[in-house]
Amino acid sequence: MNIFDYIPAFVALFVVIDPIGLAPLFVALTRGQSVRQRRSVAIRATLVAVGILTLFGLAGEAVLNFLGISMPAFRMAGGILLFLTALDMLFERRGQRRQGQADGAPADDPSVFPLAIPLIAGPGAIATMILLTGEGGGDTTHILLVHLVMLAVLAVVFTLFLLAAPLERLLGPTGINVVTRLLGMLLAALSVQFVIDAMRDLQVI
Repeated sequence: MNIFDYIPAFVALFVVIDPIGLAPLFVALTRGQSVRQRRSVAIRATLVAVGILTLFGLAGEAVLNFLGISMPAFRMAGGILLFLTALDMLFERRGQRRQGQADGAPADDPSVFPLAIPLIAGPGAIATMILLTGEGGGDTTHILLVHLVMLAVLAVVFTLFLLAAPLERLLGPTGINVVTRLLGMLLAALSVQFVIDAMRDLQVI
């Protein structure tokens, strides 16, 4: 089995997860945090995403079927959650919540939601893992190689997360504000597209 046969799998996951597009999102979602805090968020988000994608890569369809959840329903739920995150970014609700830290409130941690899911391990990435592992007809070597490809893509994601601080310095406060609002709009559009795709799969529209 040739390792180069899995280049299309790498490209598919890379495009779906979009590590380059996630880097400025990471900057916006961890705005105001120290380098150490950002490193911790990046580690947690990446590890959680690895766990989720591994779970669905090994037993994705079985898990959803067992729970009685269809992929369109999963995609729609991810779209709704992503839309709520977009509203936070557009109206600076995250910044308002951080003011509560001075009163002893816990820090806002975006590592599990929305970074790990649905931004990294979103419906598209989960569906891609299910499809890629299913192509091998249950062959153990094929499943292992698909998961190694997934780990390589997430390694790129983690590396770009670690470069968030220099990116923030490059953009400056004004640039971050502009990027945060712009990405909030893009996230809102993406979340609506998730819901529309789910409705099309369900033949509602």
